[in-house]
Amino acid sequence: MPRLLANLCKSGPVLLLFIFLLTATARAERSDIAYIWDSNINNVLDYKERLEHAFSPEVSRKLIIVRRGNQYGILYDQQKSSLNTAQILVRHKEVLSRAGLRAPTVVKEQNYYRLYNISYGVGANLGDLKEQYKAVYQALGKEVGKDLCIQKIDSQTYALVYLHRGEARSTYQMAQKQAKNLKKAGIETAVIPENNDPIVFGLSSHLHATEPKAAELRNKPTEKKLQALREQLAQSEQQAQKEQQELQAQKELQAQKELQAQKELQAQREMQAQAEQQVSRNAQVETEAPAMARSNPDFGRSIETFIQGQREKGKLLQDESTGWMVYDLSRNEILVDINSDQVFQAASMIKPFIALAFFHQVENGRLQYTPESRRKMEAMIQRSNNAAANWLMRKVGGPEECEGILKGSYGFIFRQTEIREYIPAGGRTYSNTSTPSDYIRFLQALWGKKLPYEGEIRRLMALPKRGRLYDGTPIPEGTRVYSKTGTTAHLCGDMGILVAQTRAGQPYPYALVGIIERQSRPSDYGNWMLTRGNIIRQVSTLVYQEMKRQHNFQ
Repeated sequence: MPRLLANLCKSGPVLLLFIFLLTATARAERSDIAYIWDSNINNVLDYKERLEHAFSPEVSRKLIIVRRGNQYGILYDQQKSSLNTAQILVRHKEVLSRAGLRAPTVVKEQNYYRLYNISYGVGANLGDLKEQYKAVYQALGKEVGKDLCIQKIDSQTYALVYLHRGEARSTYQMAQKQAKNLKKAGIETAVIPENNDPIVFGLSSHLHATEPKAAELRNKPTEKKLQALREQLAQSEQQAQKEQQELQAQKELQAQKELQAQKELQAQREMQAQAEQQVSRNAQVETEAPAMARSNPDFGRSIETFIQGQREKGKLLQDESTGWMVYDLSRNEILVDINSDQVFQAASMIKPFIALAFFHQVENGRLQYTPESRRKMEAMIQRSNNAAANWLMRKVGGPEECEGILKGSYGFIFRQTEIREYIPAGGRTYSNTSTPSDYIRFLQALWGKKLPYEGEIRRLMALPKRGRLYDGTPIPEGTRVYSKTGTTAHLCGDMGILVAQTRAGQPYPYALVGIIERQSRPSDYGNWMLTRGNIIRQVSTLVYQEMKRQHNFQ
């Protein structure tokens, strides 16, 4: 059907008649099983991602997005199934109940219609389509914005697509308009239905990114990678010794003074004891993270005010705690620090840490990064596949071994992170924990190229996927994003690096962590996940706007 529509697109008004006839016919045959209706398409797209985690890939491919009035919905494309509606409904209720999601319903009113996108080329050569991607973006820019991508149609075919997700008439009109702007580049447009095909490249966060070459994936040995951090620790220890010597000299001088001065001497001795204890603790850690300066308290207060406002409006409940950190990677400054050392459930945000433990073993010759393990990595980070995460953990030696590697070799990052379990069936992982400050230190080391296979970890975290720091926000296209979300019935979070562009054309990176955790299980997990995800999006927007004001972003 996509190729047929693509060919007919060149037939002018004939296409409109064909599409309306096709739509009218399809209405009588379309699936009548619905999972969600919402006026915010970002909520629908987020929910579709949770459905895809719950369902098998075969079922996930049959989920379609439709529109009814001012609402979007997710339906099951029954035309692709041999089962009847009752059988599908029963099976899907069972699956979604185990995942904590609402049960599907039967749609009685067939007054919805399919959504359509615009294609700029189809082929088997992904490299050619990436070049075409650049040409289309250069010609259309903000008109396609964040929604330009390459989708995988089947095992051998890709399509360059603008995810317009509009009804037939408006999509056709936009395709005709874009065709005029693309004529000089020799690029034609075609209207195709939204088929929920997987995205393999794009969403504009890749436009300014460069993928590492195979030879660049292997970094220098870990010991050399961490040498810079060790040198910083040595400098810190020298400074501490100098301060101790000065302190001792002050004590000896004060010992010769009158009795009143001895009180001050005692206080200084207590300070010395604390300093010695800190030096002792530092000696137990092989390396130490660079000190993170703190600045701009008003920035943090603005986020606190927003969060308090959400509580007053009832959008955050009393049993929900939150943690937020914003870190300026250019200036090495903490901009926002709210509950940074509080321990939260990690959910899927633990997965980049699993990747680091695996790559540590690869770099030390105990594992190999094969095509199979690369596929598992991509599934774990891009699609948050739990089976892939458990496969990689088993390769490393299990949760305990993963934690041992992180604490033993990267203790300067993972001060409170605990990896205690494989991810259970249904993704109900509640035992693995971490803190906002551990996530920030990990992102800081990743950006500073202090980790093994850091280029590959960044590539994995930049793979196109839905997140809460960028997707569904007004943050402009061209902003690179390296991120990982985490979601359970008790936690909604996201952590990542955003690389904005200044008006001078310079990249400006900053890291952001947002976590919302509740003690009790929500009665409607799906709605809780969507509303809390939108709070994280709002915070990310506030952070970007403040950074834009300070650093003259585009």
